[in-house]
Amino acid sequence: MFQIADEHSFEDGQIIWEEGTFGDWIYVIDSGSVELSRKIKGQKVLVETLHKDDIFGEMGYIIKTPRIFTAQAVGATTLGIIDRDFLDQEYNRMSPTFKTILISVTKRLIKQTQNADAGRKSARVPKVLSLMFKSRVQLIKAFSGNASSDGLFIKTPMPLDIGENFSLKLHLPEGTEPLQIDCQVAWNRTESADQQKEPLGMGIKFVKMSDSDRQRLQKELQKADIFK
Repeated sequence: MFQIADEHSFEDGQIIWEEGTFGDWIYVIDSGSVELSRKIKGQKVLVETLHKDDIFGEMGYIIKTPRIFTAQAVGATTLGIIDRDFLDQEYNRMSPTFKTILISVTKRLIKQTQNADAGRKSARVPKVLSLMFKSRVQLIKAFSGNASSDGLFIKTPMPLDIGENFSLKLHLPEGTEPLQIDCQVAWNRTESADQQKEPLGMGIKFVKMSDSDRQRLQKELQKADIFK
C-alpha cells in the first residue's frame, strides 16, 4: 500500500518524538505498538495506543505544526517511514479544494484536543460509578473508569463521536437522586488490542452541572486519598 523509505527499530519505552518538537515524517507500525500521550498540568495523559498497520505523524506533514503528542514505543517496535517523494506526489495530485478540506479537518482535530486539555482542571481519580446516557439509537447503562470534577472516562463498547453533546445521569454510591450533567465527548477509543488495560469507551468533559451536583461529586471524589 505504502512505499517505505526506511525502517527504524525502538526498544520498549523509547521515545520516538516529544510533544512540542517539529517533524513531518509519517510512520506506519510494522510491529509492536506506539503510545500517544500529552502532558496536562505536569501529568502524563494517555490519548491512544496504536498497533500494527496504524499510521501516525500525519498532522505534522499536513500543516507543519509542532507535534501535539509524545510518541513512545510499547514493547519492541519497528516503524516504517513512508517515502517522502511518494507522499508529495500523492498530496500534489489533490485538487486545491480537497487540500483545503484536509487542512481544515486537521486543524479542527488539533483544536479539539487542545480544548479538551484546557477543560481538564482537576486530577482524575480511579472511581467506579454507574451512569446512563442516550446514544443515537438507545439508552445505555455503563460505568466510569475514573472521574474528576471536570469530566470522566466511560467504559462502553458504543462510544459516541468526538465533539458530540449529550446528557448524562451519574449515580453516586450514597443512593440519592443521580446527578444530571450536560457533557461533550473529548476523545474516544473504538478499538483495543487489550481491553483489560485499554477498555473501549470515551473521555468526556462536563459542560453544564448545577452547583449542588458539583459539590456532591466533589465530596464523593474527596473520599479517595489521591484526590488533589
